[in-house]
Amino acid sequence: MSRFTFDGRVVAVTGAGRGIGRAYAVLFAQLGAKVVVNDLGGSPTGEGANTAPATKVVDRIRAAGGAAVANFSDVSTAEGGQSVIDAALAEFGRIDVVVNNAGNMVWAGLPDADLANLESHLNVHVKGSFNTARAAWPHMLEQDYGRIVLTTSIGMFGLEDNLGYATAKASMFGMARSMTASAAGRNIKVNCIGPNALTRLAGKPGGEAASADFRPIPELDPAAVAPMVAYLGHESCDVSGEVYLAGGGRFSRLFVGVTEGFLSPEPAQVGVEDIAANWAAINDEKGYYVPADPVDWSAHFMAHLFPAE
Repeated sequence: MSRFTFDGRVVAVTGAGRGIGRAYAVLFAQLGAKVVVNDLGGSPTGEGANTAPATKVVDRIRAAGGAAVANFSDVSTAEGGQSVIDAALAEFGRIDVVVNNAGNMVWAGLPDADLANLESHLNVHVKGSFNTARAAWPHMLEQDYGRIVLTTSIGMFGLEDNLGYATAKASMFGMARSMTASAAGRNIKVNCIGPNALTRLAGKPGGEAASADFRPIPELDPAAVAPMVAYLGHESCDVSGEVYLAGGGRFSRLFVGVTEGFLSPEPAQVGVEDIAANWAAINDEKGYYVPADPVDWSAHFMAHLFPAE
């Protein structure tokens, strides 16, 4: 029996009908949580709907002695996000953990990627995460407790044909940081997970990973990501606003750092020539720092303008 139990806790997982989301829901249930299994049941591109995936996960959890309820709402709408939290409250009386895993992938890059492609990703990944978190927030404030996990991806570093997906996934970092600031010292922690697993979203249309009967190799099974998400959702996790990567047996933290850069002795006299001449120093990664928030960044970046007395 794991000491990291979720007895008495209620967890909502979006996009939990298949792949990574299903692995999350099953593990939370095994650890004692009551689980809301949300899944619209659409295709990898986000089209269509099917109640079967979420229903099957709920049946699996209940067959193993756990407690779960299915929800089929579209979290890209405010009503859909609210529906997920309402299901938790109606069935189990509270909401403690929200794992925003619902996603889609429509491969395209410039010049082929259009506004519709971008919006299709923002609707699911960004609006979907915002809608469920916002719906849960008042309840987490009232009970002074909550854990929210947002799903980012190393895809945010960009491929030539995933512009919309990369844009949406990069936004999760800013969302987690801002929500952490909004928590203002309350016992509400918001972090990001970057999964490393082979699922149907991992492959391009017609590829092996996109096929309905695709089975990932054991090392990249979605279940290998779930322990990190369970920890981020646990009461013992005391960090917030961070990004963690998991999968294939490796678990790590991803962070944004700032170089010390070039500091001009005459700030008002800097020209383009000075930038070019000091390009190596501007890009030198030695001595970088990781800002905790914009105020901390400002304290570092402008320390020379306001020296300590």
